[in-house]
Amino acid sequence: MLARKLPTLAVGAALALLLPAAALAIHQRAQASAHAAAGERIPTSSPTTGVPEVGAVFAGASSAEHECTASVVDSPHGDVLLTAAHCVSGSGAGMVFAPGYHDGISPDGHWTVTAAHLAPGWLASQDPRDDFAFLTVAPRMIGGREVTIEQVTGAYQLGATLRSGEAITVIGYPAGSDDDAITCPTTVYFTRGFPSFDCRGFVDGTSGGPWLAHTAHGTTIVGVIGGLNQGGCVDSTSYSSLLARTAQAVYARAASHASADTAPSPGGDGC
Repeated sequence: MLARKLPTLAVGAALALLLPAAALAIHQRAQASAHAAAGERIPTSSPTTGVPEVGAVFAGASSAEHECTASVVDSPHGDVLLTAAHCVSGSGAGMVFAPGYHDGISPDGHWTVTAAHLAPGWLASQDPRDDFAFLTVAPRMIGGREVTIEQVTGAYQLGATLRSGEAITVIGYPAGSDDDAITCPTTVYFTRGFPSFDCRGFVDGTSGGPWLAHTAHGTTIVGVIGGLNQGGCVDSTSYSSLLARTAQAVYARAASHASADTAPSPGGDGC
């Protein structure tokens, strides 16, 4: 399922149709006023041909359109991905990941998801604070030998908890059949306890896109588009769940090939 993210200019139209959007519009206006008062300007994302560690997620091998985004996380078996929990239904088995996808091309092939691991809070009640999922993917035969996805693409480390004002780069794939990824350098702030960033263009399909922090020890994943309102109600503001102790525990289960979970069908995004 996709997080429904309206273009910023469409919020006004949504008010006439969706009463809950009134509170959202008030929040957006207040946020815009705060930015203006601080002399800030919301950046706009740019298209990119992508990076090997980040890719598009398809519902299955026969699916023509990608629906979410995921990234490769360093793990002992070299087979773990990170995405948003609301991108997964059921076992997740059979979903397809295309790393480095661009112009309708999958330069590093298609990798089949074998299992999903999610937080107890998401499994019980779709708690937006637990909107993350770790997926495992099957190895492939390449050049006559079996290889893992991490051997082909490389991987990011799972990073520490975010701080307000931290600089990040976000990558995501707008939903479609051959859409390229978009990227944006921006900074983190918090909304009702949820990590947040402002950058235009993060629409349906970018859910699960990694928030990357560049450190002296390499690039780490410190968030994924998801969380509050399944990632956000407008394309200019996006959220994440905190990848803290619970996320580390779920990652450990996926990395050790523990028993998999069955994800509930995602409900509405509250927009």
